[in-house]
Order: sequence, then structure tokens, then C-alpha cells
Amino acid sequence: MSGIRVLVAGASIAGPALAHWLCRRGAEVTVVERAPELRPGGQAVDARGVTKEVIRRMGLDAPVRAARTETAGANTVDVDGNVLETFRADDDGGDGYISEIEILRGDLSQVLYDDTRDGVEYVFGDRIAELTQDADGVDVAFAGGDRRRFDLVIGADGLHSALRAMVFGPRERFVRHLGLVLAFYSVPNEFGLDRWVIDFQEAESGRSAGLRPIQDATRAMAMFSFPSADFDVDHRDVAAQKDLLRERMAGLGWLTPRILAHLDDTPDFYLDQVAQVVMDRWSSGRVGLLGDAAFSSSPMSGQGTGLALVGAYLLAGELAAAGWDPEAGFAGYEGRMRSFVEANQEIGRLHVRSRDVPGPDAEPSAEPEWDLELIERAINGVELPDYAGVPDSGARAVRAS
Repeated sequence: MSGIRVLVAGASIAGPALAHWLCRRGAEVTVVERAPELRPGGQAVDARGVTKEVIRRMGLDAPVRAARTETAGANTVDVDGNVLETFRADDDGGDGYISEIEILRGDLSQVLYDDTRDGVEYVFGDRIAELTQDADGVDVAFAGGDRRRFDLVIGADGLHSALRAMVFGPRERFVRHLGLVLAFYSVPNEFGLDRWVIDFQEAESGRSAGLRPIQDATRAMAMFSFPSADFDVDHRDVAAQKDLLRERMAGLGWLTPRILAHLDDTPDFYLDQVAQVVMDRWSSGRVGLLGDAAFSSSPMSGQGTGLALVGAYLLAGELAAAGWDPEAGFAGYEGRMRSFVEANQEIGRLHVRSRDVPGPDAEPSAEPEWDLELIERAINGVELPDYAGVPDSGARAVRAS
């Protein structure tokens, strides 16, 4: 063991993925998560291009593929359910609109947790209350009362990162709202859904409703989006979020009323703004950021999970290659990730604009073009060093269940 003690805030995807690589590089890892347990469900997330290679290097290709939604493709439909356009999962070599590897956020989180829980200390139902860093380490006070010292602290606690606000400044400084709100929740599959996503978009209002298959064929995942330039609902006030969704979806045709009828009995409701995080740097001293906390590209990029998994590989690798020197390790990580992040954030902004939803910060004169070079950079535009000479204990065998 290196003796390096690392605290990671957040146990969704970026945090456990980083814990995997930090352990393999010899660090002692603690993951703190304010929720009492892993959060299930959520949107479907994708693994494209270079991200699939990271999953392979983690030794998790089999369990990730076993947890896929097995979506065959997607149909966009009109208000009467007539198919307008079809996308297939094998388009573009499996890296198209519907990815070959598509998995619910909660299911991927479970795979990563199962992989790391034996070698990582997980602390649920707690959070960082305050921290103080010096040249040699970081003193952390937890809300539950514990006080501990770590060599490094990494915030992987999402778009609304409390650690980012604590160390780098208020969220308004970094979060860019793109003028769209998304909601997801599971419903009984009373719609005859069979491996195909159905998506209805109302061009006049910019609203959309959809259904996607999940592994449990008796249920489906509902998806809604609507434009909102002034989103101000507390991201923890679920009742207010449901009221907002009902209000904004009123009068939308297709299957919308039937889907909304299940709003009060769903176990996994999620609603939030479509937003990006833009920062000049992702570290300060011995504290760094990863995933949406550092560089959210928004769900509209289709690459948030890819950025988290690739970023975890590079962050752990660069820190270990630098002998755990935070300045050199964080600099190497940022240098390798920055262009990849910017390409995916560009894709996210373009996707929002393609739906005729003008973002509040949009500048029409500077609107970029969809081009194959940008798409390729967003999918494969990052080098994955093999970090020869850096300690690696290897991937552990993982159950596919």
C-alpha cells in the first residue's frame, strides 16, 4: 500500500469508479455519501467509444453488459403514435443515438459499488461539514461528528456539489443552465413497450414525453422534458418538483396523462435542470473534482457517464504516476481531460439547440456546427495511457448478477 488516504464525496458513478482505480493504484479509500443508500433508477446512461475501453480495463465488461437495458432502438412518434423516425442500437457501430451499452444510472452505480465495497470504506448517510487543508493533508469534519485527516479529497458529488461550493465558491459561478428541464421515473409497463424507446416531441412548445424499456419488462422508464429559462425549484423538494412537472406537462397529448397518473406511486422520481459546469481548474491544493461536479456536460450530451469513467481512470493514474503529488497529478489529469470535456459540452449545447430550446446564455452568432470531427473528438478524443510502472493490483473478479 502507498499509505495515501483519499476521501471521495459521492457514491453514484464517478465516486465508485474513482475508488476502483485508486485502490488498484495502492491508496486507502473512503467514500462518503449523504444519501442513506444507493439511489436506484434514473435516466439511461451510455458507454461509447473510449469509455468502453475503460470499462474493459476495469474488468467490468461482463457485469455492465449483463445490466444493460437491452434497448433495440428508438422510434420518434407523432401525437397519434405514428412512427416518424427510427434509430437502431447498432447504428454507427453501437456508438449512435442509442448506444450499444445503455444502462440505467442506478444499475451502473450498483455494479461499481459491488465491485469496490470489499476494498473501500463506504459511509452512507453522512457528508463533509467542513474541511481545512495545509501543505501535508486535509482535516475533515463530518456532519455525523467524526473528524479525520486525509492526504487528498475528491468531490464526485454531482451537479449540485457541496464540496465544490465549499472549496471553490457558489454554484452560480460555475453552473450554466441550458434552458431545459428533464424528469425520469419508473412506471408499470401498461403500454406494451418491448425493447424500443418511444419519444414524442411537441415542436410548438418544446416539450417532450417518452418511454424506454428497462430490464424488468413489467416496468418502463418515463421521460419528460420542457423548456424553462427560470428553473428555481429546490433540487431536494420532490413534492414541488412533481407539482412543477404536472403544471408544465398539462395539455400535452399522446400518452402523457396515463404516464403522469403514476407520478405519486413511483419509487424513483428524479427531476433537474439541464446544466453544465464550467471551471477554469478542477483542483485547489489537495482538493480535486471529478464528473459532473467538475465538468457536467449535461444529459443532452449523452456522455456524462463517459466523462466520469474516463476521468476516474486518468485522475487516479496521473496522481499515482506523480507519486501522489497533488499539484503534478491534478495538472496531468486536467491536461489530458480538458479537450475531451470541451467537445462533449459542445455536443450537449448543440443537442439542446437542435430541439429549438434557446438557452439563456446562447449566442446565435457563435453557434457551432454539427461535424464529424467534433463528434469523433467527443467519443474518442482522449488518450488512455497504460501507466506502465505505476502500481496496479489488477481488476477483481466480479459477479455478473
